[in-house]
Amino acid sequence: MTVGAPTPTAPAVAAKPAGKVNRLGLEQTAYKGAESTLCAGCGHDAITASIIKSLYEYGIEPYRVAKLSGIGCSSKTTAYFLGQSHGFNSVHGRMAAIAMGVNSANRNLVNIGVSGDGDTASIGLGNFLHMVRRNVPMVYIVENNGCYGLTKGQFSATADKGSVQKGGGVNEMPPIDICAMAVQMGCGYVARSFAGDPKQVVSLLKGAVAYNGTAVIDIVSPCVTFNNHEGSTKSQTYARANEDPLHELGFVPFFEQVTVEYDPGTTKLVTLQDGSKITLKKLERDYDPTNRSQVMDLLHQANKEQLFLTGLLYTGDAGKPLDEQLNLIDEPLATLPASRIRPPPEALAKVMETFK
Repeated sequence: MTVGAPTPTAPAVAAKPAGKVNRLGLEQTAYKGAESTLCAGCGHDAITASIIKSLYEYGIEPYRVAKLSGIGCSSKTTAYFLGQSHGFNSVHGRMAAIAMGVNSANRNLVNIGVSGDGDTASIGLGNFLHMVRRNVPMVYIVENNGCYGLTKGQFSATADKGSVQKGGGVNEMPPIDICAMAVQMGCGYVARSFAGDPKQVVSLLKGAVAYNGTAVIDIVSPCVTFNNHEGSTKSQTYARANEDPLHELGFVPFFEQVTVEYDPGTTKLVTLQDGSKITLKKLERDYDPTNRSQVMDLLHQANKEQLFLTGLLYTGDAGKPLDEQLNLIDEPLATLPASRIRPPPEALAKVMETFK
């Protein structure tokens, strides 16, 4: 460079165009987590994508979410979304119990649990039923593939009677219907879907987030390694061929105006506690998701005929959620100083005096 010559300038770099943002000003990338290590084509990864999309579109602050899981392929899912949120990976079958503790410690968090058919319907069945009975505020997602993918594909408790293993074994036991149990125990938001139907899954997830109480979504998620063959009722082929949607679903959050185009008598609006609405467009069935008896009859018939019904199965008033039953204060208990949660010595002395 010649002395006195002007200093060369770096070429101008075009500013990166801002991506699409939600009502919080966040791009969808803010809701992603680590790269998946599951088998290529696993239905669980499709569910992960739906979770990311639903939380982004609804506009939930990532730091307000507590991700919960147990043990199994399904329980790895929580690593793949919301990398900046809270998380707790519990022991096998104990996610529901941990969720009760999380809600009691900080009622301001949005609990999102991802479990599996084994984690929920086998070792964790008792914990799951009591969580539903207590109406713990959380979105409880079951990634249901009808087998144990981490231990070479044995039948799980949700495998349909007569379904065939990859090695040729036939299941002779009746299945546990997670949705039927949830309705029976008083759950106020119960849905079933298919990992390969992301439009429906996203709408159901957003409705579950808006629901103030236990929301259970059982999602059939084919295991491409051990349970995706002919004879399996949890395979991609079977699910696509036999899925029978009860209705077309739409979701309108509380911060948007409700505008629905429909012919009179063909669309039902279900209003959730926060003012959000789920729109249910009738297909062939005349189905009322607020009629608990009709729901149980339909699920019984579906199990008998091995029908794969998807959609919002039931929604209704489940009573007060757990934190309101316990009369918890608005401030999270986890953030209170010891001076506010530990009685002073004089208070203990006063109690001891009553025993003299």
